[in-house]
Amino acid sequence: MTPNRGIDADFLSLPRHELADAALSAAKAAGATHADLRIQRLVTEIIQLRDGELETAVVNRDIGLAVRVVVNGTWGFASHAELSPDVAAQTARRAVSVATTLAPLNTDPVMLAAEPVYSDATWVSRYDIDPFTVPTADKIALLDEYSGRLLAADGVDHVSAGLNVVKEQSFYADTFGSSITQQRVRLMPVLEAVTVDTGCGFDSMRTLAPPMGRGWEVVAGDDVWNWTDELAQLPSQLAEKVKAPSVTPGPTDLVIDPTNLWLTIHESIGHATEYDRAIGYESAYAGTSFATPDKLGTLHYGSPVMNVTADRTVEFGLASIGYDDEGVAAQSWDLVRDGIFVGYQLDRVFAPRLGHARSNGCSYADSPHHVPIQRMANVSLQPGAEDLSTDDLIARVDDGIYIVGDRSWSIDMQRYNFQFTGQRFYRIRDGRLDGQLRDIAYQATTTEFWNSMEAVGGPSTWRLGGAYNCGKAQPGQVAAVSHGCPSALFRGVNVLNTRAEAGL
Repeated sequence: MTPNRGIDADFLSLPRHELADAALSAAKAAGATHADLRIQRLVTEIIQLRDGELETAVVNRDIGLAVRVVVNGTWGFASHAELSPDVAAQTARRAVSVATTLAPLNTDPVMLAAEPVYSDATWVSRYDIDPFTVPTADKIALLDEYSGRLLAADGVDHVSAGLNVVKEQSFYADTFGSSITQQRVRLMPVLEAVTVDTGCGFDSMRTLAPPMGRGWEVVAGDDVWNWTDELAQLPSQLAEKVKAPSVTPGPTDLVIDPTNLWLTIHESIGHATEYDRAIGYESAYAGTSFATPDKLGTLHYGSPVMNVTADRTVEFGLASIGYDDEGVAAQSWDLVRDGIFVGYQLDRVFAPRLGHARSNGCSYADSPHHVPIQRMANVSLQPGAEDLSTDDLIARVDDGIYIVGDRSWSIDMQRYNFQFTGQRFYRIRDGRLDGQLRDIAYQATTTEFWNSMEAVGGPSTWRLGGAYNCGKAQPGQVAAVSHGCPSALFRGVNVLNTRAEAGL
């Protein structure tokens, strides 16, 4: 693949450095000890078809500048949609005014971790085809063609097809001397087949293609994702699911595919190891975390085969970037090593509170009009040294379930008690798959679950999944993040029968 290394000319033509000079100079003159400017442009295209008929085709554009300042140890923030030096300077002065007003209420002075200066740095994500160079009509036509393949199959009554594409460009400059321009693209394709029976019941099954930090090459053709095989197999898989027997609940050995396990990682590890949650700073939206600082270095998060990294550099990761929204270079580091909880995700404010000299680059804002906050890196479970296949793991199970694809989930405010469902469930008998089951959720506490992990697959089973719109903060922000993992074997996990739990 040949990477697209060029930042769009129309973004480069914006008066980035003039705006930075105006904003940073005005902030310092008004009394700020630190200031940074962020110019951000997001273009989002959303296409949705229902049974081959177009329902939605819209392009949204958001652009603006934001200024953050520190005045007497207190943050101030302001933003504006107009990109002119005069407006940048006014916005900076407004940010200083906000900080000055808030200073009497601040009991926790801001301290920023040090970071090298990056002057005139650039970074562009890797993709073959910029999705915004593909006409919308061509995108609709391809989704229609994929929908037609499913609708032509017996037992498929309805099909939903969707595509969400984003191009995100940013320019960052601060009073330390950094100036950074970046561009990345991401997209999320989804097709879902629905079957309806005569008794007014229905069921559905989605494609397993994850959202990716790549271009149009993901959707067009089979080079990145094998659409031909998946669309051909989906109707028969759905028909088998509808007729499958209901599960018998109880402790069960599970082999979990990466297409399902990524979401459990996101909820029970990714969010739990955000430092702002762990210290109660972020608690109003989706809670805090059981993984508090007193447990760092001692908590047996999981079994000894559990090794989890946070990574802002992994290729095609949704949270991969060159530099975060505080000018910190992307890094990779350990969260769990040999089953022991050893690390957090940090930004430049929280790093010193934990005694770290440097942030690990976890600051992000989803809009020029939102304050950067601590956000999740690509959090991934590492494969084992022995290259075990998924079949090798299944062969170790006498009576269990193999789980494929994500669906619904629930987790408590401490990221501790949870349950997850999936797209497909296969009975394992004597080390082999023996048809589908249905009505399944697996339930555990975070530490119970990860300590029950007996084995992980090797590098050949490792795949990136991902969440396209992970929510956090108030006002709410969304961020895209990937999670890689191998297939994994868990012993004695509690399985629920969802129909029985619902009283059906």
